[in-house]
Amino acid sequence: MRSAKQSTGTRPVATEAVQVVVADSGLIQSQLLTRALKSRRDFQVSAVALETSALHNFMQSNHADVVLIAGNQLPDLSLLRWLRVSYPKIAPVLLAENDDRELVVNALRAGAKGIFLFTQTPFAMLCKCIHCVFRGEVWINSQQMNYVLDALSEVPTLRVVNSTGRSLLTPREEQVVALVADGLTNRGVAVELGLSEHTIKKYLLRIFDKLGISSRVELVLYAVSHGENRPAEWMPTSNA
Repeated sequence: MRSAKQSTGTRPVATEAVQVVVADSGLIQSQLLTRALKSRRDFQVSAVALETSALHNFMQSNHADVVLIAGNQLPDLSLLRWLRVSYPKIAPVLLAENDDRELVVNALRAGAKGIFLFTQTPFAMLCKCIHCVFRGEVWINSQQMNYVLDALSEVPTLRVVNSTGRSLLTPREEQVVALVADGLTNRGVAVELGLSEHTIKKYLLRIFDKLGISSRVELVLYAVSHGENRPAEWMPTSNA
């Protein structure tokens, strides 16, 4: 008596190749990275210059799922912002040399879906990173996550400018203005910034003098008409 293995009649589902664009200012590095990625069957890879115009021209007739952004110098984050606004379905990954706190926070703020340390991490992990962001996930390590969490807990600033656009206040004074504009009392501002209430009063007197006003109400009105909201920036609480 023979036993026959029943066929299910199904075939393995083919995995769709991820469309990857390498945007790099360095020709040699771009070629090497592109060649390495092309050796993988799960990627369709193209390379363009690290410029908004080059990416824009490419997108006019091509599709992209993931854009890898690299360069010998710190990248222009305006490229990330442009991608976020113009092509929100594309997942940009910044290829960084190190865990620079300001770069990590600002890149994620600008729209990066991943920060990959290409000088410290094996190529196989880059492939995993690409698939990760392609699925809608975010690729950051624990140190970068701590940077993000710290940034979320920091006090926002309100950039106050004159008619020519020149900033009138120091970064700490801008934080005080932002908190006062949010309705906090002097005590509340002091608690947020880790300073004494007396120090906050001194800040307000200096701010009033710089802006030519004399009350908190006038300060709020001035901030509304001349202020420019900015994300939280890093500033030690001990820095008075």
